[in-house]
Amino acid sequence: MGYTALYRKFRPLNFSEMVGQEHITRTLKNQIIANRVGHAYLFNGGRGTGKTSAAKILARAINCLNPKDGEPCNECEICKGAISGSLTDIVEMDAASNNSVEDIRSIREEVNFLPTKAKYRVYIIDEVHMLSTGAFNALLKTLEEPPEHVKFILATTEPQKLPATILSRCQRFDFKKISNGDIIKRLEIVCKESNIEITKEALQIVATLSEGAMRDALSILERCIQDGENQIDEDKIKDLVGIPKMVYVHDIVEAIIRYDVDKALVTVNEVLEDGKDISNLLWEIIKYVKDILLYKATNHLELYSEEEKVKVKEISETVEKERLINLVYAFSELENEMKFSTQKNIIFQAGIIKLCSKLTINSVGNSDLEQRVDKIENYLRSHTGNANSYRQQPVTTEVKMAYNIPANNTQTVKNNEKKTSSGPKKMETSTYSNKVEEYWPQIVRDLKQNGKIVLYTNLINTRAREINDMTVGIEFPNGLTSFGKTVLEKQENIKELTNLVSMASGKPMNIKYITNVGNVGETKEPNIKSIANDSDIPFHVIE
Repeated sequence: MGYTALYRKFRPLNFSEMVGQEHITRTLKNQIIANRVGHAYLFNGGRGTGKTSAAKILARAINCLNPKDGEPCNECEICKGAISGSLTDIVEMDAASNNSVEDIRSIREEVNFLPTKAKYRVYIIDEVHMLSTGAFNALLKTLEEPPEHVKFILATTEPQKLPATILSRCQRFDFKKISNGDIIKRLEIVCKESNIEITKEALQIVATLSEGAMRDALSILERCIQDGENQIDEDKIKDLVGIPKMVYVHDIVEAIIRYDVDKALVTVNEVLEDGKDISNLLWEIIKYVKDILLYKATNHLELYSEEEKVKVKEISETVEKERLINLVYAFSELENEMKFSTQKNIIFQAGIIKLCSKLTINSVGNSDLEQRVDKIENYLRSHTGNANSYRQQPVTTEVKMAYNIPANNTQTVKNNEKKTSSGPKKMETSTYSNKVEEYWPQIVRDLKQNGKIVLYTNLINTRAREINDMTVGIEFPNGLTSFGKTVLEKQENIKELTNLVSMASGKPMNIKYITNVGNVGETKEPNIKSIANDSDIPFHVIE
């Protein structure tokens, strides 16, 4: 007899052996006991959650000669024939490879014939969402009013792809992901019957990697015994699936927290040279940072050895919660960047270098620089909206405290007030040239006059050119900082610039930022400070 895979060898033979789907098996058993079995069922759920197994059990149960509490006996002629595959009255069809109209028409012709041995002819159509539109239409009438001796059981992982007319004709059962606890219990039974020795830590890793799919868990378990040894530990599983050892993950996270870029890169290179998958490494790092944050908040940690718990405790005592939260966000953004890159290793290493830099902008909010500039802009807007009109207003104690104005600056501000006119200037509607190269500098100047200091500061020395009839490109010859990128990519700022360019062009236009990446690292804070000083805006940076 040939070798049988574990997921086939230990496929459930009755409803009681299915794990994690009690809400479905209970209903099906009650229908069988009450003799109220429907004519069409739709089993929906993720891979490896028991859809096909439940369909086979249901097909045997409604045809079993000696059913017990809604369960098939698996001993009668019908049950044995169904298990061995010799019973022709239970038809299993894969819609992925049999999705044409002709395949469904053959079913329509067969349903008119009575079953040979069983009480019902049962059609199990797996991956039913793969049927063509014509095949669905051919199935409609038969599915709605099949003969009394015919039952349909449809299984799919993507019910949204099924026509509403099909969905409305079926009793739908949603299979949920199996919990790690239920997977571990089932794996313990499988290991005991297969004489496999496995540690609790290894069982937990298998359950986590399976992501709620029992079949995936059994497949991982089977890979671990292919070398002929029936002893499985944590390191063996990690080596097989490409998960880096915990010591590497700890060293990388510790180096990032201590801003030790050399140690971080050396450890990353060791992991890559060991042949580990970079995505698995990033996933482990995110999980490890999350566990440190959890331990810092609750002083509770699971699935770690005592030695590892000591290391987690040491790190948690040297880092703030805010930094850990920022790291989780930063790693998640790095993961998204890697998805769309063909050079994942380079992107990953560049991200690690960035996180080891103390100059990294806070990933969950504005940087301190942006917050300070926003304060200035809000102050200007609150005083008639004109960048120069703030001179007409006395500087109160509250404003001094908000912007850290030294006490001796009061007289300077009063002197500036005397030099200005008695009232604010009225805003005039600007008249723009039709050429983008000519009207763009005027737009930038108007941003300053209207109190849009943040936008104005980041658009200094920029040029604009018409890319096509619908798009204006804004060029940054001196590069664009990460702070500037954050400001310019705000929706309200994009909308502001789009409206101004459209008004100047006399037609709807879009904008596109064109940057020189070689100068992205330059800082724009000196420019902001210069503009503030030129306009006599109180500006004081607190380090």
